[in-house]
Amino acid sequence: MKTYTFNKEDGNWYIDLPEWQESKSALQMVAGADILLDELSNNQTSVHLSISTKEKPADYTTLKKMINTPVTGGALYHLGLKPIWLCDVTKFVFGEFPQKIHFKVI
Repeated sequence: MKTYTFNKEDGNWYIDLPEWQESKSALQMVAGADILLDELSNNQTSVHLSISTKEKPADYTTLKKMINTPVTGGALYHLGLKPIWLCDVTKFVFGEFPQKIHFKVI
């Protein structure tokens, strides 16, 4: 399990990845991830998530991968009925697009 921080700047969510060498714009959360972060943060400007791609701890929520989206460079996940697109930064963080991403606000 790892902890990641997401920050909202000028109305846009970004993951905080100091090791990222590309443009900051690639770290922006869009296409449902931004809406999920608004909900998880209770409309605040920062949220810390504990994330695992291994076994699911009892009190974590799970995003399940539906399909890879090679044209847009990402993968489509769902949380119940809500689709959430995650970009190639997901692959940078995990080394792949995992089948399941378990998370919890901490």
